[in-house]
Amino acid sequence: MPVSQDNPAGTRGDAPPDRHDAAAGPPGIGRPHERRRGRQAEAARNDRLVLDAAREVFASQGFAAPVAAVAARAGVGMGTLYRRYGSKTELLQRLCVLAMTQASAAAEQALAADDPWVALTGYITERVGFRSGALAPLAGTIPVTDEMLAAARHGRRLHSRVVGRAHRAGVLRHDVTAVDIALLIEHFSRRAPDELTGSGDRLLAIAIAGLRPTDEPELPEPAPGWHAYEQRWHG
Repeated sequence: MPVSQDNPAGTRGDAPPDRHDAAAGPPGIGRPHERRRGRQAEAARNDRLVLDAAREVFASQGFAAPVAAVAARAGVGMGTLYRRYGSKTELLQRLCVLAMTQASAAAEQALAADDPWVALTGYITERVGFRSGALAPLAGTIPVTDEMLAAARHGRRLHSRVVGRAHRAGVLRHDVTAVDIALLIEHFSRRAPDELTGSGDRLLAIAIAGLRPTDEPELPEPAPGWHAYEQRWHG
């Protein structure tokens, strides 16, 4: 069979030459977008490891703890940490965003629940469980970035919806505010990890039970507001 100009290799027109796609890189290595997704997934895993490690280290050693202690706890190298975060301040700012994103996810899950009381108590318990407020003592010690501000506003809206839904259903005492719930979560999640078992869980259950509507006297005034709660971060 003669070789045509359109098919110089002598292969049939319906059987393209068996060659590796140059865009995919060397054989055995994924395409660029696949490699990029892999790197992004690895970075996300490292972020989560560092966040969990930072909460544990800072809860037990305070925020003066060296970054090396966080890296060791997370099982990542200092080089990896500093390639991703240029300084301890940048690391802490990123951890704040991750913590608020995690809290927002818990709120979204609560809003999807059918029972407003189960949603509220599950939301509180979950956030305390992953020590959502453990980074609160950083307030006023690091600059607030636009990303932190956006995450905080989004989380506040979702948090208020969870609490407002419980109020409208009549399952949450009327004088408990959304900020009260935020401070409750913060208080219990800032305790050291070894205190979160046993009596810690019991005390949290007692606190949650006290959120139910009651004939007891009104809570002391003034009720905390969002302005004072958030102003802490601006020094």
